[in-house]
Amino acid sequence: MRYPGPRENDRAGSKAAAEPVRVTREGLLDDAFMAQVYAQLPAGVRLRSAEELEASIEGILSRHDGHAAVHVFGYGSLMWNPAVEHTAMHPAKVHGWHRAFCLRSVVGRGSQERPGLMLALDRGGACQGVLLQIEPRKVRDELRVLWRREMLTEVYQARWVTAHVEGRPVRAITFAVDRSHPRYTKALSPDEMARMINTGAGSLGSCREYFDATLRKLEALGIRDMGMERLRSAAG
Repeated sequence: MRYPGPRENDRAGSKAAAEPVRVTREGLLDDAFMAQVYAQLPAGVRLRSAEELEASIEGILSRHDGHAAVHVFGYGSLMWNPAVEHTAMHPAKVHGWHRAFCLRSVVGRGSQERPGLMLALDRGGACQGVLLQIEPRKVRDELRVLWRREMLTEVYQARWVTAHVEGRPVRAITFAVDRSHPRYTKALSPDEMARMINTGAGSLGSCREYFDATLRKLEALGIRDMGMERLRSAAG
């Protein structure tokens, strides 16, 4: 897959910012769509190659029974716009990790001019979200879609966690923040986080839209997240 150069970035980034696009399964499989979304990346940001993505998927699946379904734990946009084919979705809880707006976003829901914040799993506490089930014969194809969505810019680390669904443990793949990445922003105050959520915008739309969609899904699932509630109060 080819990504545009700096001058192409300026042209495509301006066009993308003017007309937000929606992340879909079809779009994630379309090289032209991916080039548009990532056209706003600032110079020097490294993307994983197709070979590196495949190697990462193989590494995760090396610890999985190939005849079994794969479960994916979603805590942000994977809850309300999964963009992967799945046979079931269930509320689930993961211990040892919590939902946090701890990633500075300069592409997608943010830009260099209007940086936003994105969610990740960070260490400590617990997180309630959803478990997506992918049937065995579609695992590799759907993980390729998911890896294009979550793993291109090296801010996330794919890992296995134990999710609890109706009292039973289920192994699941999820995406935790890489704390060594320069876009990790754990030290921000709630007021600064709220400001970036309210002002961040990029090729996929505004950060506030992402925040509100996540809140609506949590409410629909009957999940109360105190950290999200505090941010809602600060963001107004």
